[in-house]
Amino acid sequence: MKSKIIIQDWGLINYADGLERQKKCVQNVIEGAQDHLILCEHPPVLTLGRMTNPDSLLYQRKEIEDRGVMVTNVDRGGDVTLHAPGQLVVYPIFNLNKRGRDLKVYMEMLEEVAVDLLKNFGILAISISGKRGVFVGKDKIISIGVGVRKWVTYHGLGINVNTDLSLFNLIKPCGLDVRMTSMQKLKGHPVPMQDVKSKVIELFQK
Repeated sequence: MKSKIIIQDWGLINYADGLERQKKCVQNVIEGAQDHLILCEHPPVLTLGRMTNPDSLLYQRKEIEDRGVMVTNVDRGGDVTLHAPGQLVVYPIFNLNKRGRDLKVYMEMLEEVAVDLLKNFGILAISISGKRGVFVGKDKIISIGVGVRKWVTYHGLGINVNTDLSLFNLIKPCGLDVRMTSMQKLKGHPVPMQDVKSKVIELFQK
């Protein structure tokens, strides 16, 4: 059964502004509004989740910020991740009170959607037990980290579409010794962001 979702495309938005808007959406859903699906991109920023190991940052914070990359602590699970233009960030703000209140099942659903998305672009991806996110071979292409408030989810997925992968050299992504890849790198050409957005919306509406 398809459920009605409010879909918003915020375009390129400062991370702090996007987080503030997300939290307002979360409050609206807690108060009875329909689920939201937010699509956006962020200027270069490292977000440090609640489980971030200090060793996951490979440079001093000031050195990173001097390179034009913001660093900020966030209230999601997981370790450090990077957002930057060319990465599609997807924030599903879903009421799990209506979906079984099972965070593990929800995270697995996000990974399934991510794998299906890439399959539509001719990319064979997998999820790996014990490693949150989606991988192509040993390389990671989609990062996943969520927060939950009163069983309403926020934060979500970072999908490397045409991302500048050199920015990941600043960190151990998600605390892992892993190389990051992108749809552009795997396909050998830039992938139209609007095509990816359209497919994400279609898959989440199912």
